[in-house]
Amino acid sequence: MSATPRKSLLAVLIAFVAVLGLAACGSGSSATGAGNPYGLITPGQLRVASLGDAKPYTFTAADGQFTGFDVELFRDVAKRMGVTDVVFTGQDFSAILPGVANGQFDTGVAAIGITDARRKTVDFSTGYLAGYLTVITTKNSGITSADGLAGRRLGVVQGSLQEAYAVKHFPRTDLVRFPDNNAAVSALTRGSVDAHFLDYEAAKSYITQFGLASAADIPSFDAPAGFAIKKGHTALKDALNKGLVAAMEDGTWKKLYEKWFPGSPMPKQYLPGGDHTGVPAAQ
Repeated sequence: MSATPRKSLLAVLIAFVAVLGLAACGSGSSATGAGNPYGLITPGQLRVASLGDAKPYTFTAADGQFTGFDVELFRDVAKRMGVTDVVFTGQDFSAILPGVANGQFDTGVAAIGITDARRKTVDFSTGYLAGYLTVITTKNSGITSADGLAGRRLGVVQGSLQEAYAVKHFPRTDLVRFPDNNAAVSALTRGSVDAHFLDYEAAKSYITQFGLASAADIPSFDAPAGFAIKKGHTALKDALNKGLVAAMEDGTWKKLYEKWFPGSPMPKQYLPGGDHTGVPAAQ
C-alpha cells in the first residue's frame, strides 16, 4: 500500500474517533451545558432520594405515589426551574446522603437537617423548614417559659436535636437523657424530671394523652431542613435556592405548611415579606 492511501485511512480513523467522542459527550452526561443547565444525571429529569414513611414530610400514599410537605414543595420548586419530570425513590435515611454524594441521585429530600457533619458529605439548599421544639411539663410545675428551666431537671432524648439545642442554650439546666420520648414522658408523669424537651408535633399527642402543658414553643434554626445536593453542583443549588425563596415570597410555602401542619406555628422567616436571606443555607 502506498503512503498516500495510508495517510488517507489514518485521517478517516482520526475523524471517526473524534465524532464518537463528541457523541459520547452529548449522551447521558451530567455535565452542565446548554441542554442540561443544572448538570442533572438525566437531562430534564430530577432523580430524588427520599423516605416512604416519614409522614407528613415525605411518604407514599395509597396509590404508591410520594406526597407530603417536602414532596409538594420540591415539585413546586422544580417546576419553577422548568423541570416537571421528578422521580422520587424511597431509601433508608442512612443511604440518602451517600446516594446523593456518589451521583446516584440529583437531590435528597426528606426533611434533612443541615448540620456541619452532613456538609462534609454534600451541599445543601437554603433551609426551608425549621421545626419547633417544645418544652412540656405538668400543669402544676410552675414552669411557664424556657427561662423557668434554670436549676430544673429537663428530659431529652439522647442524640437528638433537642439535646444539642439544650446543651447550647440551657446551660443552667440539669439535663436527664433518655432513650426515647416514651421513657422521658413516663419519668415526667412520675415526677423524676420537671419537664421534657421534644419535637412540637410529637409534643401535641403527649399533652393530650397525659394532660400535660406546653411551657415553650421554640423555633430552631440550628439544623433546618434543606435539599441535599452533590458537592460542586452550584448551578443546581442556585436554582433550588431561587425557587425556594420565590415559593416563600408568593405564599406557596405558607399554603403547603398550613395544609400539612395545621395549627402549628410558622417561623416568620419563611412567610411573605420575611427575611429569606437570613434563613440558614449551605456554606
